[in-house]
Amino acid sequence: MPVRQLPESWRIACKGNDPDSFRISVLNNLEYRLAKDHYSSTEYDRFLATAYAVNERLIERWMVTQQFYHNTRPKCVYYFSMEYLMGRSLGNSLLNLGIVDSCTTALEDMGQELEDIRVQEVDAGLGNGGLGRLAACFLDSMATLGIPAYGYGIRFDYGLFHQKIVDFKQVEFPDNWLALPNPWEIARPEMKHRIFFGGNTENRVEHDGKARTNWVNANEVLAVAYDTPVPGYDNSTVNTLRLWTAHSPEEFNFDEFNQGDYLEACTDQVMSENITKVLYPNDNVSMGRELRLKQEYFLVSASLQDIIRRFKVEFGDNIIELSNAIAIQLNDTHPSLAIPELIRLLVDEEGLEFETAWEMCVRIFGYTNHTLMPEALEEWPVELLSRLLPRHMEIIYLINHYFLKEVSQCYPTDVERLQRMSLIAEDGVKRVRMGYLAVVGSHAVNGVAELHSKLMRETIFCDFAEMWPEKFQNKTNGVTPRRWMRKANPGMSALINEAIGDKWVKNLEELKRLEPFADDAEFRARWAKMQLECKAPIIEQIAKEQGVILTPESLFDVQVKRMHEYKRQLLFALYIIATYVRIKENPELPIVPRSCLIGGKAAPGYYMAKLIIQFINHVADMINRDPQVNDKLKVVFLPNYRVSLAEKLIPAADLSEQISTAGKEASGTGNMKFALNGAITIGTLDGANIEILEEVGAENIFIFGNTAAEISALWCDGYNPQTYIDSSPLLTKVIDMLKCDFFSPGQAGLFQPILDELCHHDGFNVCADFDAYVVAQDAVSVAFTDVDRWNRMSILNVARCSKFSSDRTINEYARDIWGVKGVEVPDMNKSGNTCPK
Repeated sequence: MPVRQLPESWRIACKGNDPDSFRISVLNNLEYRLAKDHYSSTEYDRFLATAYAVNERLIERWMVTQQFYHNTRPKCVYYFSMEYLMGRSLGNSLLNLGIVDSCTTALEDMGQELEDIRVQEVDAGLGNGGLGRLAACFLDSMATLGIPAYGYGIRFDYGLFHQKIVDFKQVEFPDNWLALPNPWEIARPEMKHRIFFGGNTENRVEHDGKARTNWVNANEVLAVAYDTPVPGYDNSTVNTLRLWTAHSPEEFNFDEFNQGDYLEACTDQVMSENITKVLYPNDNVSMGRELRLKQEYFLVSASLQDIIRRFKVEFGDNIIELSNAIAIQLNDTHPSLAIPELIRLLVDEEGLEFETAWEMCVRIFGYTNHTLMPEALEEWPVELLSRLLPRHMEIIYLINHYFLKEVSQCYPTDVERLQRMSLIAEDGVKRVRMGYLAVVGSHAVNGVAELHSKLMRETIFCDFAEMWPEKFQNKTNGVTPRRWMRKANPGMSALINEAIGDKWVKNLEELKRLEPFADDAEFRARWAKMQLECKAPIIEQIAKEQGVILTPESLFDVQVKRMHEYKRQLLFALYIIATYVRIKENPELPIVPRSCLIGGKAAPGYYMAKLIIQFINHVADMINRDPQVNDKLKVVFLPNYRVSLAEKLIPAADLSEQISTAGKEASGTGNMKFALNGAITIGTLDGANIEILEEVGAENIFIFGNTAAEISALWCDGYNPQTYIDSSPLLTKVIDMLKCDFFSPGQAGLFQPILDELCHHDGFNVCADFDAYVVAQDAVSVAFTDVDRWNRMSILNVARCSKFSSDRTINEYARDIWGVKGVEVPDMNKSGNTCPK
């Protein structure tokens, strides 16, 4: 293929990064793009003008990067994820481009403050929790490491939901994050692919005598691309996040309109666009489950068609080389339909034999498992798959046939193993096990923490790990230090820079050089002052929004994450009540003042998680209104937890609650963010807590509770929570308060389901770990009163957590799974420019 190079006359002048050039860009955008002046512009207009100015500089590098990839043809990574929790982009883009100071000065020259501009941006509604935030960190790291990569996802019109607390309850409101213009995305209306649903298959024989299958009579939807640039830090690389939105192939049925049926004329368009309308439709009903399946297929089909299109542009029609040119990572089971879809494209569209296509497929795909929870390992009814994707169901049956044939050759007399390992579950309603499909169709399967990967091999995928031990590996998660330290915590970053320089932002191993400063009394004092200052923004926000005044000197005890019983927000709430009981029984008891901050969303259909949110808010209201405890204990539930809120809250935390039931949390990344910002972890031996313990040392973390093996043994012996309640006087008092409706006066029995769960089932072992948790919290209080000890622990947590960089994780993926290396994109002033494709 000839190298593509635009004529010199097509080159464009690079935008200057000095304050004057940036100011001119902002003013030009305000006038010529938005048609506003100083008098008519709103605060959001001024944000848009600033963002467009930043985006112009991103686009310059973006074009050069894409041109460089085209000319050099490196092996590319394609990351498939249903979620990308990107947060706000302005501050992160300024940081990665190295123009924070120029932008700040330019805005000040115009009488504006960067922070006032930055807060106008809406968090992108493309994710829910850790899965989407991890994907965003990975995109940042791939760009920073120079790895040629593309993220693929869905451009949801509405995010998960906007959470408000009304009468103590979670109430869901639409998260219409695209209501105002999104300055970071570039619409690509010319870049669209046809996606099909329904219909049936027909077999045919080609003129060469080969049998082929047609997918016919299907309904068509168009996937249209929107691109967002993803800049690397301190380099010229700008990668691409491509999101798909659904359009109808026929926008408007004019015949029905002329006949007077105005609503029916738009029906096809509305039904098509529903596919990308909302993140995570409620799958408690059949229509929601069907829509979810459509979303997953829509994502993978559009993305794979796009990858093959790009491959042919770069390499021509020699499709057999596809597996040498690309690597695809499946972020959890959601995109696992990519496996039969790639087979369909290679066999039905490209004419390859099944065996050849299957070999290519396994070489291309890697699969990351993020959970051991059975409900998160998707299983789709065969009836539903056959109806929506008839060709894919045929391919899955064919994959299963060849796979079980291989299993029977390895274990010729083990019939039960064939049933256990089959991709089709036949107990009850026949279902396709999507996790199994992802394992069989990938050359590498990884967990996301050492314990999780071990349990994954020993439990949900034990038969597969026994058959293919070489396929399974661990890739402990990480977070990007650019957003979660340098951007989120400028005060701490400045102090670190002063001590060891700023190379740590791109090489977190440099943080180890901070360790000697833990023994420096002057540095510890400055560290303590910095941490107090970090609390000011969240204190101000809570006072303004909720009227609760927090004392900065109090211990900020924080648990923020998705609301789920296994994450045990309920255990934290019971400890808060226990502390309340202690103060009420002995008002003179010396208690370390605590500000307990909790945040997270419950899935709309998750009754118990929503009830726990209501319970926490009732507890908070009762405690915060009690003057006898007001100077010692305060409780705040932070509604609508999101990335921008996390950036304020995490630097303010003293104590990080990571208290999931051992063996349930895959990894966690919140635990890493908190530790890297100097918060001390209190947690179980679960997920990446184990590795944090290994890194920081037992003296710098508070570990409690039963291990995964001990939890398993408890249940094998017949776990009875009442035994633990009876043996714990403090827990008994807490339970008695629930029994007498202390926190819900006038609403008898409101929290009876929580009480019943604790006393009669306790599926996540809250009662079994309660006393050990209280002992650990008492140890926290003792440590916090020793200011020098606490600050030393905080500094050492930061210095010793360099392992938890997403740069390290991505380097391991690149080396062990993808087989790719970073490339150095040349300076844009020396390259021809062309629009990124």
